[in-house]
Amino acid sequence: MRDDRGSALVELSWLAIILLVPLIWVVISVFEVQQGAFATSAAARAAGRAYALAPDDATGEARASAVVRQVLADQGTPGQRARVTVTCQAPGDDCHAGTSVITVRVDSGVELPFFPAILGKGAAVFSLDATHTVPIGQYVEAAPGEGG
Repeated sequence: MRDDRGSALVELSWLAIILLVPLIWVVISVFEVQQGAFATSAAARAAGRAYALAPDDATGEARASAVVRQVLADQGTPGQRARVTVTCQAPGDDCHAGTSVITVRVDSGVELPFFPAILGKGAAVFSLDATHTVPIGQYVEAAPGEGG
């Protein structure tokens, strides 16, 4: 007859490893995605403000892209790639004219940490996006000599 003393410790150890490792991976992944979501939201908000405060549309595009990179780096996700899309509803071709509405969309993604290579090629990416809308007031400051 075989003695079973000590086998409960071995079984408990294996059970802990089998259940704890995936649970820890899921928790870490959720934290990474949440951090990326906060960063993407903050980037969209800052890009909208930077675009609206720029003197013209071309400068606004450049500032919005630069601000998105900076905000993502400040939020602790410097490797996070993002695509910035700016659209506006304006009375003319100028997004900075009075009563315009500027919408900035930031599309991004977060790579899941420690993703097993067995499950697929490359890292798994969780897609994120954020949108921020900035209305331009009816009364816009003009340089001296412009407008009446």
